[in-house]
Amino acid sequence: MRHIFIPILSLFSLVLCSCSGYQLGNSKPSKLAHIKTITVPLVDNETQEVKLAAQTTNALVSTLSQDGSYRIVRKHEADATLHAVVKKIKFTEFRSNRLDTLRAEELNMIVHIDWQLVDNSGKVLEAGKSTGTTRFFSDANQRLSRDNAYPAAIQKAAQNITSRIANGF
Repeated sequence: MRHIFIPILSLFSLVLCSCSGYQLGNSKPSKLAHIKTITVPLVDNETQEVKLAAQTTNALVSTLSQDGSYRIVRKHEADATLHAVVKKIKFTEFRSNRLDTLRAEELNMIVHIDWQLVDNSGKVLEAGKSTGTTRFFSDANQRLSRDNAYPAAIQKAAQNITSRIANGF
């Protein structure tokens, strides 16, 4: 009995030791390791689309909160500020009507966002450009179709920004 117990115990300890180098969460880039809290002011919108600034700000706050690498706080409590600007929105045709090639049935939407993470002294810690894409069907009311597609594209762009800030890639 004792001869069986020792190999099983040693195998069990090997299995436990094989995971000792891994850690969950808190994998910030080294240059952002000192940043614990972030504030996200209202995003600037250089497009003609309404409500886009508020939707983008909400998406950024939501994805940063879900990631958990940084706490979202008020401006006077923050270690850094995430400034973002919605630069442009591009629509391209993905699929057209079989009988009328000038009428688009399905469109691609690409939202372009420029962003900077700035510390309290004004030094830019990280900056970049992110895009979010989505596809949507165009029905009789194309304005409504576009408005319904914005949140998906904005969410993808916000996830890209959060990934860059929280994980470094």
